[in-house]
Amino acid sequence: MTATESPILPPGAVLPPMNAGADQRRNNRTQPQRNRAAGNRAPGNRFAVLNAFVDFALPLLGRADALAWLVLYRDTKADGTTRTSIADIARRAGANASTIKRAIKRLRSLGLLVVVYRGSVNRGPSRYRIVPPPTGRSPLV
Repeated sequence: MTATESPILPPGAVLPPMNAGADQRRNNRTQPQRNRAAGNRAPGNRFAVLNAFVDFALPLLGRADALAWLVLYRDTKADGTTRTSIADIARRAGANASTIKRAIKRLRSLGLLVVVYRGSVNRGPSRYRIVPPPTGRSPLV
């Protein structure tokens, strides 16, 4: 405020912003691009993978296979892997643990799942990597 300005506002006047010019600087600033790691997927790509799964792989799978893949897919982190125990997958899919073990074996044989780390009681849960199904004529048959 300069010496010539009055500290008293006339009736109906609006107070100026406390940080005048900051809004303008914020609007002129360019937004930095997010640096995506190699394993990160864009949100739109997650739906593309899910659509490919439904269109090409789902008709070839049993109920337990599909549910196991979906539970693992839902848990996939930014690096493309998921760390989930067989018991947790079975509980969330409403299936028996041995059924989920067979489902994981079938998903591996079809190329829809890769076991990155095999866990155990003393070593913790296994780590899996979901492989998106191919989007052409399904070679899974």
